[in-house]
Amino acid sequence: MTADAVPRIPLLGFVGYSGAGKTTLLQKVITLLTRAGVRVGLVKHAHHEFDIDYPGKDSYVLRKAGAVQVMVASAAREALITEETRQPAPDPDLFRLVQRMDTDRLDLLLVEGFKHECFDKIEVCRAANKKPFLYPEDRHIIALVTDRSLSQPPPVPVFGLDQAERIVRFIIERCGLHARTLDNATQTT
Repeated sequence: MTADAVPRIPLLGFVGYSGAGKTTLLQKVITLLTRAGVRVGLVKHAHHEFDIDYPGKDSYVLRKAGAVQVMVASAAREALITEETRQPAPDPDLFRLVQRMDTDRLDLLLVEGFKHECFDKIEVCRAANKKPFLYPEDRHIIALVTDRSLSQPPPVPVFGLDQAERIVRFIIERCGLHARTLDNATQTT
């Protein structure tokens, strides 16, 4: 990672095998962080093609006509759709994507996926997946979220899949974030 690729805000990943519960956990974590006043951005890796526009929409028609970049914008949101022209295209470069984020408007940048990249990550592992842990081989894993029983404690903090509040407290402390009182953010409604 080059110096210009390092964001000026904390970058923290959630990694694990498909079906581990990363998205479900991130939904809870982002909700709690937002309630605590933390401005959160997210980069998500997809292992397949995806569309954010669809047949019949102007952006889709113009992209299919050959535009390799389409910006769709309204007063409330904007999206840049970039068509990869190389075949076959390699996986996207996380740090190139991070550079495209407007980090001046964020306090924390979360990442779902990109488990082979070198940055701080929280591993999510579900017993039902019957997959091995990543943390023994990845020195960038700073915490483990699992429902598996552990024969010996790992060298990182361990959280249960249902402990979103504790995970958020860990993130705020670890990343040095200034959040409003987390007690208000973690109260169930």
